[in-house]
Amino acid sequence: MAAPQKLINGLTDLGMEKMQEYLDHYSELVNKGEKSFSEALEELVDIEKKNKQIRRDAINLHIANFPFIKTLDDFDFDFQPNLNKKELLELSSLGFVENKENVVFIGSSGVGKTHLATALGICCTKARHQTYFITFENLITQLKKAHQENRLETRLKFFSKYKVLIIDEIGYMPIDLDTANIFFQLIAKRYEKNSTIITTNMSFSKWGEFFGSATLANAVLDRLLHHSSIISIKGPSYRTKDIRSLLEVQTAEE
Repeated sequence: MAAPQKLINGLTDLGMEKMQEYLDHYSELVNKGEKSFSEALEELVDIEKKNKQIRRDAINLHIANFPFIKTLDDFDFDFQPNLNKKELLELSSLGFVENKENVVFIGSSGVGKTHLATALGICCTKARHQTYFITFENLITQLKKAHQENRLETRLKFFSKYKVLIIDEIGYMPIDLDTANIFFQLIAKRYEKNSTIITTNMSFSKWGEFFGSATLANAVLDRLLHHSSIISIKGPSYRTKDIRSLLEVQTAEE
């Protein structure tokens, strides 16, 4: 028995599309005596709630600006055996966010830093923590432009508001001292207020050279590392994984 059109129209007006989709099915179950009215209603409400959560997650993931959608389950820990999987799984419980702590991924290019940072960010987003992903280059470009237009403070507040800010690829592009100082202002604003996740290919001993000032570099590192988990990844590059496998097969055949 089809549901009354007035009820269908009401569900449409309320935006309950999944309840509308399953309404005829559950009406039939109730009419056959296979489910009570209350059981059917409870299940319909549960279906709608799950659908709305999926939609919210999709919107939040889009807003977070992730470069791709990859989780910890997608990461090949066997390829990086030196990486502590247990530590990553503990971080995914998001205690570091509640404690306003940072996470630093350090390692050479291609070892999976961005994947892991994004995976943690996705965990944060699904837990409804306001999260944003940005490359260091893009971040610096935006902050420098804001500085030139006399709206730096507004832009710093924008990046400071996020519960979790992921800054990817620190160390891949050179910066001058003025830019380094602007970056320090952002890190100082976030210090002990919100969590920052960074990825870098640069050892901490080289930050003074990168920032053009050992004093400024130490000030940044002091705030980043004071309450943090440092994940050092030492291993081969994922980007050349398939190529190496192919070469190994060719060598074996020869």
